[in-house]
Amino acid sequence: MAKRKEENFFSPENAKRPRQEELEDFDKDGDEDECTVSFTNGTSALTAAEVGIIESIQLRNFMCHSMLGPFKFGSNVNFVVGNNGSGKSAVLTALIVGLGGKAVATNRGSSLKGFVKDGQNSADISITLRNRGDDAYRANVYGNSIVVQQHISLDGSRSYKLKSEAGAVVSTRKEELIAILDHFNIQVDNPVSVLTQEMSKQFLQSKNEGDKYKFFMKATQLEQMKEDYSYIMETKERTKEQINQGEEVNEIEKQLNAIRDNIKIGEDRAARLDRKMEEQQVRLNEAEKKYKDIQDKLEKISQETNARAPECLALKTDVTAKKRTYNEAEVLYNRSLNEHRALRKDDEQLCKRIEELKRSADQSLEPERLERQKKITWLKERVKALQDQESSISQEIEQFQQAIEKDKEERVRIKREELDLKHTLSYNQRQLKELKDSKTDRLKRFGPHVPALLEAIDDAYRRGHFTCKPVGPLGACIHLRDPELALAIESCLKGLLQAYCCHNHADERVLQALMEKFYPQGTSRPQIIVSEFRNEMYDVRRRAAYHPDFPTVLTALEIDNAVVANSLIDMRGIETVLLIKNNSVARAVMQSQKPPKNCREAFTADGDQVFAGRYYSSEYTRPKFLSKDVDSEISDLENEVENEKAQILNLQQHLSALEKDIKRNEEFLRRRQMHYRELKVKITESTSEIRELENIEEHQSVDIATLEDEAQENKIKMKMVEKNMEQQKENMEHLKNLKIEAENKYDAIKQKINQLSDLAEPLKDELNLADSEVDNQKRGKRHYEEKKKEHLDTLNKKKRELDMKEKELEEKMSQARQICPERIEVKKSASILDREINRLRQKIQAEHASHGDREEIMRQYQEARETYLDLDNKVKTLRRFIKLLEEIMTHRYKTYQQFRRCLTLRCKLYFDNLLSQRAYCGKMNFDHKNETLSISVQPGEGNRAAFNDMRALSGGERSFSTVCFILSLWSIAESPFRCLDEFDVYMDMVNRRIAMDMILKMADSQRFRQFILLTPQSMSSLPSSKLIRILRMSDPERGQTTLPFRPVTQEDEEERA
Repeated sequence: MAKRKEENFFSPENAKRPRQEELEDFDKDGDEDECTVSFTNGTSALTAAEVGIIESIQLRNFMCHSMLGPFKFGSNVNFVVGNNGSGKSAVLTALIVGLGGKAVATNRGSSLKGFVKDGQNSADISITLRNRGDDAYRANVYGNSIVVQQHISLDGSRSYKLKSEAGAVVSTRKEELIAILDHFNIQVDNPVSVLTQEMSKQFLQSKNEGDKYKFFMKATQLEQMKEDYSYIMETKERTKEQINQGEEVNEIEKQLNAIRDNIKIGEDRAARLDRKMEEQQVRLNEAEKKYKDIQDKLEKISQETNARAPECLALKTDVTAKKRTYNEAEVLYNRSLNEHRALRKDDEQLCKRIEELKRSADQSLEPERLERQKKITWLKERVKALQDQESSISQEIEQFQQAIEKDKEERVRIKREELDLKHTLSYNQRQLKELKDSKTDRLKRFGPHVPALLEAIDDAYRRGHFTCKPVGPLGACIHLRDPELALAIESCLKGLLQAYCCHNHADERVLQALMEKFYPQGTSRPQIIVSEFRNEMYDVRRRAAYHPDFPTVLTALEIDNAVVANSLIDMRGIETVLLIKNNSVARAVMQSQKPPKNCREAFTADGDQVFAGRYYSSEYTRPKFLSKDVDSEISDLENEVENEKAQILNLQQHLSALEKDIKRNEEFLRRRQMHYRELKVKITESTSEIRELENIEEHQSVDIATLEDEAQENKIKMKMVEKNMEQQKENMEHLKNLKIEAENKYDAIKQKINQLSDLAEPLKDELNLADSEVDNQKRGKRHYEEKKKEHLDTLNKKKRELDMKEKELEEKMSQARQICPERIEVKKSASILDREINRLRQKIQAEHASHGDREEIMRQYQEARETYLDLDNKVKTLRRFIKLLEEIMTHRYKTYQQFRRCLTLRCKLYFDNLLSQRAYCGKMNFDHKNETLSISVQPGEGNRAAFNDMRALSGGERSFSTVCFILSLWSIAESPFRCLDEFDVYMDMVNRRIAMDMILKMADSQRFRQFILLTPQSMSSLPSSKLIRILRMSDPERGQTTLPFRPVTQEDEEERA
């Protein structure tokens, strides 16, 4: 039976997704029936059939029609509507006959000649089948369409012409048509594919449960399988009866043919293994390329970071130097500013003094001069004291600034250290909680939901949902021989400790469904490994690593379950990983010129990973899953948590003290800076006052001209100072811009280095994943290489056996030719030959007594004896073959029963779901022993009354139930198209509407199927969609010979209504 392609049509999400090639083909052809608009409320995507559907049909002189067609069918839903007698059923009959069906299958006649129109000599049928896409039949010969033309003569004979899309005749043999139908899985005699009007009425009115069962068996092709098995068993019994009649040469030839078949199968399998090895090599190359790319990126980032480090340091030094230069320029500018202010004040005082001298030239000022001299001396001493204070205060300001900068750097470092400690504390607290929970249940170490998940797995296994019970978590199935290696083994296996193993993909899907209940969407789930369960562990002695002083991960573990050991070997290659406790010893062993054979990596007791050319430190400090002393782990972890809390508290206290120091020093700095400015003001004022006092002289000794010269000189100095100030100001602005530019460069390079560090972290994780992927692909490649080697050994053994058998056959035939040149069929059994030997012995005695020719008699006896022995060996060989055949047939019959059970269960499920759409309840009872099928249906609520047999239902209810049954058979059967003739004939409007919606819903979810529905109804209430094509046949007029046949659009239907 063909492999099932469709899924449950009740869910729109299960609709088949369109391929891009199909969409392009539709655009080229411009078929009017292709559209992305769904004609139901579903959301199925556009997908049309590529092979096997009917594109067009044309009839000539068929039944009562001179010419019908040609016309085209749509690729999804087609309604052929028209009144009774308009020729709807003729189209369906022509479809069955045109594709090689028998006349009796149409229920319209017993012979093909009955389909030829009265008064004509022959009839012709032309059917065009679609032949596109990857599954096309001999696309290079036929093209996108296959035209099947059948010519029916008046004497009942028929002939075929199979034409290509271009119209060229490709074949006229029926075997070619059968091959095409088999390729497309078209079954015109299957009632599920083509349900004629007579068969539909017969089925609706049938009250026999045996007929329903036969209908089910025929629709699912189980009947054909059953007949095949019966034929094989009958052949086996006939072989048993003839077992004593076979002769040696025939048996050897059969053995040779069997061996040749086995060798051919072996060579095909070897070719498949070669292809798998090539695919594995491609995946390995891709994984290695990805690993190298990530490693190159990481190396490039590391080099770029190292290259930018000196530049960053140089920029930091440059920023500090430019800050210092700017500060010095600012000091020089302030000094020039103060000097300019002093010169301006001196100029004002000189001018004032000159005016005073001119007014009081005759006055005596001796007492004032003495007083000025005394005050000048006192002011100079005061200026010196103030300058000493200024120098001291400047040093204190610099010390406070350095202290504040140092405290701020220390504060940043402590905050970063506090954040790291908090992350570590949070992780350790979670781990501590998991450890405490695991004291009562060890499985909780692998996750809080694991015990509940395992209970659910046990319950599902008891209910028969699993073929084999899944194994896991793997970490709970292994035990350490040396507890000191716990961290090393955890670092090696990582997530595999929480993984589960399933026997096949069906079990995996069941386990995934169970996990969804315990692991919400978006959370991390344990890994599921799918590998066929074996009772014996792999033999890894040839590929395992070996070192006399250090174990591998495989030898360091006690694993009772072979499935667990095989999964860890497949996924991680634990037979090739060494465990070396000491880090330096591990480096010496792995990074020497000759590392241990078959060993590509090692792990240390600290969890560090060591390769031949690389070394990676572990991220973990203690084992999480495999530690045996849980109390000790809890105690150590509690102490560590307390220590971390104490460290965080100390850091917080230190941080608080630093904040206080920073605030106190900033306050001190502010006061010192204020005091410094006050001292500067006092020094300036005292200096100015000194100059003012020194400039005052006695009136008698004053030379006004000298003062005027001094005033002029002072003005010149002021201009020079102003010019100098302008230059200093420009220089200060320039230095300020340089300082800002240097600071920006330093910030940019520092930010770039931080970004590179951030980029490097995920790349390290990707590098580890890529490295693991490379390991997995290499192990997969080794696996296929070993399988190929074993297979080639077996194949060579078969070929040697073939050579021996051929030699034996040649010897036997040579011996036979010496006795008789021509080959004679031997039909005598071993017992008959045994009686002949006894008779010959008696004859020898008689002949010896009468004639005494002993040599001739001995020769005949020897020949008879050799024949007997050879036939005896032949009999034993045949009996062994019969026994093996019985075992194979027993297994196959069990598989047939299981397959029949699955189909019946699926049919019941679909039938119940379809009935529920009208709030019906029903059940189907299959009795395979008595070959009956009973269907009971209860309209309305199922709990109000007992289930009724379908005979108690009304015509519409029975028709609706029958449609549900047919749709359920559609869901479990396979064919590119389905045809129904007047399926709704006994339905009322409500049942017809519901049945129609169900059919359209199924068609919408199966757009790769073609549906052809014949009905006398107008179908005017159908939804508007280009996926639905309505073909209306007009009523024939008197004397009309050609029927008009055209597609009717939705607008035409509305106008007619």
